[in-house]
Amino acid sequence: MTITCPHCTKQLKISDKIRSSVQQLPPKQSVRLKCPQCENTIFINADSLTTATEQPTRPRAKQQSEARSTSPVKPPTPPDIAWLKEGIFEETEVIEDIPQALILIQPGKERDKVSEAVESIGYQPTFAHSAEDAMEKMQFINYAGVILHSQFEGTELDNSSFHRFMCDMGMQKRRFIFYILIGPKFFTLYDLEALANSANLVVNDREVPQLVTILRKAIPQYEELFGTLMAEINAYSG
Repeated sequence: MTITCPHCTKQLKISDKIRSSVQQLPPKQSVRLKCPQCENTIFINADSLTTATEQPTRPRAKQQSEARSTSPVKPPTPPDIAWLKEGIFEETEVIEDIPQALILIQPGKERDKVSEAVESIGYQPTFAHSAEDAMEKMQFINYAGVILHSQFEGTELDNSSFHRFMCDMGMQKRRFIFYILIGPKFFTLYDLEALANSANLVVNDREVPQLVTILRKAIPQYEELFGTLMAEINAYSG
């Protein structure tokens, strides 16, 4: 099935995997995708799938009656075959993957709440068992988001090997990752503190139960500020 990007009107084909994931979502929750043409975010829920698959139909008898009442009948115009000489035509883009978020938090209620928040905004949560495991995963998967608890490695953030890995990452990859730090010493949504720690967002442990609201505020603001710039950089580097 296909949907239309609300930003650039590109026709996008949705894979069966994504369609199945959307149909299993709780009410009012959406899957978050990125348009491969304009790089803008698209939210898909069960209602949008229903709308996309519905085709307006009219009774055949009514169609035949209308056809007879229209005279003379004007034939359709010939198709545009300009693309034939150039050998180029525009294919329908296929969206296969749901954006993933890598979570580095020790198992427990806090990780469960973070995972639920991530799912509610359309990301697929995955977990790392250690800093080494996380760094290995990131060699093969382009994560849209990474969430690290400051005490994940049993030490302070300054001594975290994974945080150092994120800070040293080349910007050609790092700029496309929304990096979130969670911990007991952070001031939630304090942009200056996030900047000082080479992150996009900081959240105090106390506000983790409100993480859904925090993400819905912080991520669109980030995309509004930097989305167009990152799309241009990506197009140029490609």
